[in-house]
Amino acid sequence: MRKFNVTGVCVQSKNYMVDISNKIEKIKELVDDCSYFTINRARQYGKTTTLYALKRRLRHDYICLSLSFEGAGETMFTHAQSFCQRFLWQLDAATQNEYPHENIKWQNPEITDFDELSAHLTHLCANRKIVLMIDEVDRAGNHQIFLSFLGMLRHKYIERQGDLGATFHSVILAGVYDIKNIKLKMIHEGTHTPAATENKQYNSPWNIAVNFKVDMSFNPDEIATMLAEYENDHSTGMDITALSEEIYRHTRGYPFLVSRVCQCLDEELGKEWTYDGIQNAVNRLLDEKNTLFDDLCKNLENNKDLYHFIYNILIMGESYNFKFGNPVIELAHTFGIIENHNTVAVVSNRIFETLIYEYFISKEQTNKEKKAVKAVLSSDVVSDGKFNMQLCLEKFAAHYYELFSVKDVQFLERHGRLLFLSYLRPLINGAGFYHIESETRNQRRMDIVVDYNKEQFIVELKLWHGETYKESAYMQLLDYMAGKNTSTGYLLTFDFRRNQNKQPCAQWMEFNGRRIFDVVV
Repeated sequence: MRKFNVTGVCVQSKNYMVDISNKIEKIKELVDDCSYFTINRARQYGKTTTLYALKRRLRHDYICLSLSFEGAGETMFTHAQSFCQRFLWQLDAATQNEYPHENIKWQNPEITDFDELSAHLTHLCANRKIVLMIDEVDRAGNHQIFLSFLGMLRHKYIERQGDLGATFHSVILAGVYDIKNIKLKMIHEGTHTPAATENKQYNSPWNIAVNFKVDMSFNPDEIATMLAEYENDHSTGMDITALSEEIYRHTRGYPFLVSRVCQCLDEELGKEWTYDGIQNAVNRLLDEKNTLFDDLCKNLENNKDLYHFIYNILIMGESYNFKFGNPVIELAHTFGIIENHNTVAVVSNRIFETLIYEYFISKEQTNKEKKAVKAVLSSDVVSDGKFNMQLCLEKFAAHYYELFSVKDVQFLERHGRLLFLSYLRPLINGAGFYHIESETRNQRRMDIVVDYNKEQFIVELKLWHGETYKESAYMQLLDYMAGKNTSTGYLLTFDFRRNQNKQPCAQWMEFNGRRIFDVVV
């Protein structure tokens, strides 16, 4: 049976695959130009399988040797001799496996340092077009021996003129971190002490590498190639173009997410190839435990600057220019959490957004030092399978006033939105889901779309900025409601004016034939 491959790119005939031939051709152009480069992308972004596909494309024009540092162990990096011998052993194994007819004897027990290794490589690479691929280079990233190895490759690259300078035709390194900045990473982690005259940031052993600009995410047309192959076998009647766009809307083409959503639809949800089916698959994906999500949450948990940066984007609605050179932006991009959208740093995709919201909500709910509006049960606001958003907001307002006072203003200004999400999430859990409209989220506004049993609710959260802004909020919500083709909307305004006697206000308002339930807390 043919299945989806959750690594993002299918490489075996039994699996359905996205057609990435255009990407492979762009990478091949770099190889044809004798370029040295790195493929640094977030975890489970299809790096390994892309290398596999590239190797298959190059094998008739080049001797393409693929190595991996995964599982190499610490012994390989203890001294130059152990590294050289392990490296040559891997080259020999790759050659015997892929090119047994080539008479290349990589192993030489007499090689004990990088000078000897360099001369050995010059001899064996002469008159041969050898492409070297090394995967999982992050495993070697904290070792000075590895920097020395990169330095040797760099020297050979610069001196590659004639037979005396023969070296690898092209070298491709793949990992999460940018190898060009690996020395700076080592300095920060305390595994490398730079010399007094050493340029700490830019003196990279890999500054010969060309920029790798190939977009490895899947666009809707590429996703459609996989769905078309599946539809040809199963005849589900799916709208391939529409569903490809919908999958992309949730995933932004992140390879693992695309393939995992499709796998859920095929194997776990009865081949429900519809809009609702995709949402159900996304919900199932968000509820599961996997390495990608574990790493994402772990990275937020272990880095306070990163945590607050993402919190400010998602909860506070703050906007940051996307600028490489800013350590927290570079780190968030390295982990695949943010991307550059029209020079602004935004969370990479809707699934990541929702996952991180859930992470923040969970942190809020388990923080014993913070108050939480928890007095409402799902049965209080659900009747006959219908969700009563009006009652939900009224109860939130009532309990909000029981818990908080003027002295809590500083906390509420920063965490009020998260407080409402923490209140809402368990009420819709199981039968409903929500998402935040990233296009409208800012410091003053957050639009929440709640789907519950075929009904959809538009809720705008607003910070009080005076009556003028109140009127603007009505018009913004009306425009958004029109775009969603709904006649009813909900507006929750957090009013932080220091007034001890103010009371919650909740009333229905009518504008231009549409109704808004207006709640001020």
